[in-house]
Amino acid sequence: MLLTAAGRIRDMSRPGVITYSRKVFINLVNLCRDTCTYCTYKKELGDPMLSMLNPRQVLAIAEAGKKLRCTEALFVTGERPEQRYEQARSWLHSLGYSSTVEYICCISELVLEKTGLLPHTNAGSLTKKEMSMLQDTNVSLGLMLETASERLMEKGMPHENAPSKNPKVRMKTLESAGELRMPITTGLLVGIGETQEDLIDSLFAIRELHEKYGHIQEVIMQNFAPKPETGMAKFPPASPEYFLRSVAMARILMPGMNIQVPPNLNPDIFDRYISAGINDWGGISPVTIDHVNPEFPWPSIGLVRKVTESNGCRLRARLPIYPEFLKGGFITSERLQKYASLVADSSGLVKEDYYVND
Repeated sequence: MLLTAAGRIRDMSRPGVITYSRKVFINLVNLCRDTCTYCTYKKELGDPMLSMLNPRQVLAIAEAGKKLRCTEALFVTGERPEQRYEQARSWLHSLGYSSTVEYICCISELVLEKTGLLPHTNAGSLTKKEMSMLQDTNVSLGLMLETASERLMEKGMPHENAPSKNPKVRMKTLESAGELRMPITTGLLVGIGETQEDLIDSLFAIRELHEKYGHIQEVIMQNFAPKPETGMAKFPPASPEYFLRSVAMARILMPGMNIQVPPNLNPDIFDRYISAGINDWGGISPVTIDHVNPEFPWPSIGLVRKVTESNGCRLRARLPIYPEFLKGGFITSERLQKYASLVADSSGLVKEDYYVND
């Protein structure tokens, strides 16, 4: 009943089309001041998978994406690595910057100017000043709330050693984005120890912020999956039934919201998310892996299209800013408007003839 209701609400509010963003995932620096017990994204010095990309390396990734008609450059970093690692500070200084955010500002400028890919940054909790620095080159930002429950900060819980995951800190960042009228993506990590009441409270917290500022462009519902060699390696994954109910609740509580579930985290059942009320698959890259979840490769865009169409919907590519925000005056930079207009049609989605042989 819950899933049926969610599907009907989606069909009324956002009928007929499921979107995705064709992107390159630029893993700028994966050192992090936080330690979450489920995370494999964070690396330590000496790890062969440590990433500290210089501008030449970043531009090579972006240019590869441009050749395959990507429209999004997703910049992802750990949380303020320069606060914990002397080597991160030295690396930034060698490039001419004092902070990760300063570097992102300049590298976003470079990628935008050289390739036309639209930057979207997910660098953890940011101050209002830092977000305003990014506003001229980033069409949107991303910050997962994960949960509004402070209980998950307690001893033995997933966020015990992750101060930036404090819900108050995250909510402050989300609110600052609203004050700046900057589109932002957020979402929940489902199955990390929250109760169902916690999950509903978290959805209400997001809804209330959006009702106040109108700037939450998307809510990502992501299921927890245990990973080897983490503190939660033996913690049970979110069951498909619990997760599907959670997705449906997100749609029911936020009827007009863009609700996303990444298709790579449950490759065998991702078609079921359509009936649970989603209208977006998130970023899919024909170039780079999912550096946050490298164990789960992206499905091909062709497969996603087949699954989408078999469930009665069309698949359309979007920009890293949703049409209603692109057309609603949320981009204050004329330059970003110009770059977006080169690939967007009158609806605000990517022109259908922009892609060939997909």
